[in-house]
Amino acid sequence: MLLVRNVSRVVRARVSMARESGGRVEIFLLEPVAPSHDPAVALAAIGSTTWRCLVGGARKFRREPQLTLRLEDGLTLTATLQSIDAEGATVHFQWDPAERSFADLLERVGDVPLPPYLGREIQPEDAERYQTVFARTNGAVAAPTAGLHFTPDVLARLERNGAKIVDLVLHVGAGTFKPISGSVSRHAMHRERFSVEREALEQLIEACKRRNEDAEGAPIVPVGTTSVRVLESLYWIGVRLVETGTLADSSGEVDLGQWEPYPRLSMSTPLPSPERALRALAQHLDREGKAALDGRTGIMIVPGYRFALCDALITNFHQPRSTLLLLIAAIVGERWRHIYHEALAQGYRFLSYGDSSLLWSRSGSED
Repeated sequence: MLLVRNVSRVVRARVSMARESGGRVEIFLLEPVAPSHDPAVALAAIGSTTWRCLVGGARKFRREPQLTLRLEDGLTLTATLQSIDAEGATVHFQWDPAERSFADLLERVGDVPLPPYLGREIQPEDAERYQTVFARTNGAVAAPTAGLHFTPDVLARLERNGAKIVDLVLHVGAGTFKPISGSVSRHAMHRERFSVEREALEQLIEACKRRNEDAEGAPIVPVGTTSVRVLESLYWIGVRLVETGTLADSSGEVDLGQWEPYPRLSMSTPLPSPERALRALAQHLDREGKAALDGRTGIMIVPGYRFALCDALITNFHQPRSTLLLLIAAIVGERWRHIYHEALAQGYRFLSYGDSSLLWSRSGSED
């Protein structure tokens, strides 16, 4: 078995700023704008950075567009509103002393961004509980919660029993909590940044080879829907490269669109194998002298999708009208209704701090 896990680390993305005229404005970081759209680069920024944010108390921020937070040790953080619209705000942060990184600053002034549906205040233990034991790459504003069930002991036992582990990164955004309103076809799927190292691609290629030789010998099992989205995005970006010779989309970025795979799935022309698609990506990295493939994905996986890389899924139980539940229905088929009926009947806990499940794809095991 190849266990695929998301090693993105949650940053303290909620910052509460005091107004001189009284009251507070809460700023929730969504994604960086400058000095880079890459969260790792923006979090390492020294002196200043600009982010897209959600703002609690937007009217107050409009009236007082520059807020300053001063700490007892002399650290000062200033947040300046640059623009605001229906989707959020663009906020420029500047701090003094300027030699500290933004990531260090958030450790001092930020709070853990618990999901809004928990409906409670942050507890001290959330700083540890809302982070996987294998998290290492700063950038997420929500945890890949399926990974919360793993401890060092569980991981060690899996490896002793022959499981191989491969790591990748998808920085989970707040859009993961956005419910579907209206029809699925009109839902705007959020885009999230991912990174997959060359070595991880090689591990996946080897797993595909073993799977071809023995269909039951090397299942690829992602931990969480975030890992699923990266794996399937890798395949389709590899397909694009094989069939067109181009890695990036029309914008010049490595970016997979929400519905991009579906027209190709409905065509009678055979698709490249997963091994071939991934090998094309690895060879591209070698030609470019790059250590990792970095990009964005907006893929939306719904019933009717055919999985290229994922044989099963370890995941929590999700809420109705969520894109996550659609993904579950896609991987297990109509059995999702039975699974969720059983979970409700047995009192399983749902959502981020809930129970976990191992779900095999409808083309795999029925256990």
